[in-house]
Amino acid sequence: MRTTTAPETVAELIARQWGDHRTGLKHEDGLLTHHRTAQEAAARAALLVDLMPPGAEPHLGVLLDNTPEFPFWLGAAALAGAAVAGLNPTRRGPELARDILHTEVRILITERAHLPLLRGLDLPGVRVLVTGTEEYEALLAPYAAAKPGEAVLRTPGPDSRLLLYFTSGSTGAPKAAICTQGRLAAAGSALARRFTVTPDDVHYICMPLFHGNAVIADWLPALVGGAPVALRRRFSASAFLDDVREYGATYFTYVGRAIQYLLATEPRPDDRTHHLRLGFGTEAGAVDAARFAERFGVRLVEGYGATEGGASVQSTPDTPPGALGRAGAGDDLAVIDPRTGAECPPAVLTPDGRLTNGSAAIGELVNRGRSLFEGYWRNPDAEADRTRDGWYWTGDLFFRDAAGFLYFAGRTDDRLRVDSENLAAAMIENILARWTDAAAVAVYAVPDEVAGDQVMAALALREGAGFSPEAFAAFLAAQPDLGTKMAPRYVRIVESMPTTATNKIHRVSLRREGFRCEDPVWHGSPTGGYTALDGAALTTLLAAYETRGRSDLLAR
Repeated sequence: MRTTTAPETVAELIARQWGDHRTGLKHEDGLLTHHRTAQEAAARAALLVDLMPPGAEPHLGVLLDNTPEFPFWLGAAALAGAAVAGLNPTRRGPELARDILHTEVRILITERAHLPLLRGLDLPGVRVLVTGTEEYEALLAPYAAAKPGEAVLRTPGPDSRLLLYFTSGSTGAPKAAICTQGRLAAAGSALARRFTVTPDDVHYICMPLFHGNAVIADWLPALVGGAPVALRRRFSASAFLDDVREYGATYFTYVGRAIQYLLATEPRPDDRTHHLRLGFGTEAGAVDAARFAERFGVRLVEGYGATEGGASVQSTPDTPPGALGRAGAGDDLAVIDPRTGAECPPAVLTPDGRLTNGSAAIGELVNRGRSLFEGYWRNPDAEADRTRDGWYWTGDLFFRDAAGFLYFAGRTDDRLRVDSENLAAAMIENILARWTDAAAVAVYAVPDEVAGDQVMAALALREGAGFSPEAFAAFLAAQPDLGTKMAPRYVRIVESMPTTATNKIHRVSLRREGFRCEDPVWHGSPTGGYTALDGAALTTLLAAYETRGRSDLLAR
């Protein structure tokens, strides 16, 4: 039976579902009760205990779409005292094998659709279980009567590892962040309180469960509040509203450009006919959040809190538009210039919230106080870099206004240096997002032909819109907070934005291709205006790089 006692572990949250015969899980094939989901988790926990080799780290890998098997195995790992490595199905070949072997996975759960990803990989000591097969059902059958707590590899406690979730970096191998049951249970409880989650809610999970957002911000607060979850196998902008109505969803989470994709769908007369009350996520931006609220009647709450748990920013009722809030309880957050170690000066904002001193005010967000960071699996160098000088360095760019409110400005690896001035890609993106013809925007650095970087922007246009270089130049000229170094030198028009599996823009591929790509590219002049970069214009530009010995920087 459910109680009001604050849970210390996720295992407790799973066990609380036992005997609760209200709807607990909705998916494309039907409904399951809370009790049934706990029963399925207990069966898999017992199977896991019998299959895990003696002496092995109790780690299982999950390579699944958002099917019921994913939360079943999350629950099983919690009950058994094991840890789940969430595997990204967009990883391929040696990269995927590296993720599996690095986290010392001994049992790998997958489905038929993902078997081609494993074909040819050398995975010594890894046993693969394929859901939805006769062999899989036969393995599970003897454990159908298992109950929560009966089978454990290690007695689950607050310090037990539950997740080894890979952080989505733009360069280098992903790092597996360690998340314990205690921290995850506390995070779920905090969000359930913050958003007043009750059994009458329905949490729609359309972001991938191999990513921390869906588990920490969607699945866990639903467990704490007794709300059912509704699973979408993979995010679909066109199916979003139909799902929300069918499942009676009241809450969802998002990351990356999901909100832009939803806004790019064709408006419908029934856009406000649903039960959604809240969306919680990151990177929507103030402009698109306002558009979303106006069109769908749903408030979006932007939050900040990485899977690593090193820092958090919490919104308050007086948080101004565009800001994320102030430091979370126990955190001592500062915006630091990484070159000098000094705190950046407060942001100077216009009455309508536009930043005027970005070069000075933007720095890396650092937690100088207590940090919940629990480390990376088998990666001491990355841990040391995160915690250098006794502080937790987030790797994210922020600025802070005079009242102490924090504003997200991008990733540190999204910083550009143009004519000796440091710029943040996210700040320029927020300005370009005001252009009504743009459905999605990405800003990134390309090498300047002389020194440093130049700004390049990829634009995906709204349906029916065309790119007018004159209109775009006029739009830029009308933006009072667009600094003289911020205007894109290059503009690429893409049919659709390349994205990662978590709907974040894949800037690595955009940077790699630069302005030598199949899409139309427009070249801006220092005096204003844009011309097509093709034929003779491209040849002349490439010759300038060659003359100055910088052609190698353009290697694709």
